[in-house]
Amino acid sequence: MKTLFLPLDERPCNFLYPQMIGASNKDIQLIMPDKEILGDKKKPANIDEIKQFINSNAMNGRQGSFCTNMILSIDMLVYGGLIPSRLHYLNKEEALSRLDLIKSIKQLNPKTIIYAFTCIMRTPQYNSSDEEPDYYADYGYALFRKKYLQDCQERNGLNEQESAELEAIVIPEDIVNDYQARREFNECINIETVKLLEAGLIDFLVIPQDDSALYGYTAISQKNVIQAIKKKNLDMKVMIYPGADEVGLSLLTRAYHDYRGIEPAVYPFYSSVLGPSIVPLYEDRPMFESLKAHTRVCKTKLTAVPEAADFILAINSPGKIMQETYDKDIDITYTSCRNLLDFVLQIKDYIEAGKVLAVCDSAYCNGGDIQLIRYLDQLNLLDKLKSYAGWNTNCNTLGTCLAQACIGQGINHHNLLYRIIEDACYQALVRHDVIAADLSAMQLNSDDINQELSKIEDIIRIKLQTCYETLRISKKYPLTIKNVYSPWKRMFEIGMDIEI
Repeated sequence: MKTLFLPLDERPCNFLYPQMIGASNKDIQLIMPDKEILGDKKKPANIDEIKQFINSNAMNGRQGSFCTNMILSIDMLVYGGLIPSRLHYLNKEEALSRLDLIKSIKQLNPKTIIYAFTCIMRTPQYNSSDEEPDYYADYGYALFRKKYLQDCQERNGLNEQESAELEAIVIPEDIVNDYQARREFNECINIETVKLLEAGLIDFLVIPQDDSALYGYTAISQKNVIQAIKKKNLDMKVMIYPGADEVGLSLLTRAYHDYRGIEPAVYPFYSSVLGPSIVPLYEDRPMFESLKAHTRVCKTKLTAVPEAADFILAINSPGKIMQETYDKDIDITYTSCRNLLDFVLQIKDYIEAGKVLAVCDSAYCNGGDIQLIRYLDQLNLLDKLKSYAGWNTNCNTLGTCLAQACIGQGINHHNLLYRIIEDACYQALVRHDVIAADLSAMQLNSDDINQELSKIEDIIRIKLQTCYETLRISKKYPLTIKNVYSPWKRMFEIGMDIEI
């Protein structure tokens, strides 16, 4: 299967992970643009070169079936990336002309299957302009909260305290107008993409919600887009659910299953009885509802019994509420409403029974569960997992875990160890240690480490190496972390080069 893959942006999660997972299957060949044309955070990609990349491969397809299918990020194609989709000054005519490229693809090669995704614009719940317009540094939370309360008031009503809070929120009118205009523009592109699906120019569409909530701007946009989909009776060809950075992987998985003509069965089980009903941080629905969406997007299906499953999906959930990995005061329900050791022993039983195991580590947000990793390591189970993920949001983790479990041919220890080092060692431990100790001493902000970038990257590399070597698995699979880099010059994410 030869797949043209246009990523959401240039970060490792969108550019490197698809290559890693694709490479774990000898039947998949990814054709991706050079990283240099994909932009740099707020700097948009070179759209002309993106078009040239797509057109040249589409024309080759016409001559010799070069591409079996294509996975296209509409945000990259139209805006030049995820962050530029929130900061651009495009007019609608220019944006829609970029969507016309999809029409020409189908004209050049009608047999090419196109899987696409277009994000519903997020509304972060904090003050920061790191990924948003400049005014979000001062009015970000106010923009989120005001619309959240207004939407809640309209749908369910507010109590006296909430009404007083809404009344007290004051935001300059020009800022509100600019932000709402940006959202309306984004929603317009979402709906125009749905029209391409209706016309048969896109074969399957995902509309993910990046950082969603029950009420407010994102929920309203979701409702409007859903209405457009239902009006056109397209429910079978499009899915909307929380996520963003994992969607390319999910569509790659679907493309592979379509290519093979298969629909693997997945048996899920949770570490806590309340796990399926917990609404994770930055998402708007229970964990089990997201699981149903993700399995269907990947073209897999859930089964009620492990005997009927192609693989077992062990989901490490919170006990009752989800917290961040950096929270120092861990809620008692992580132990009173969750028996982690029993969860691990169930994993052990399934592995010893010859089952294929994938672990979706969603107990915490923004990092893996160190205690889970240590239990699995003590029982010599880590290297027997076909897939592990535990990064960022629940849906980011879920999509990544499912992709490796479905696409990988056998256990790929490079990918497995990469995830353990990044998701557990870095996100849950080393990142917070470097911020508290090293960045504090250098008087640096974790959102901007450019001033001492190479020094900090080397500190991270050394600490990650040390962290990995505390695990038993490091004796069986010694490795060298050759390089660590920060794609957006901040502490939130890293890329690595590892050699086993």
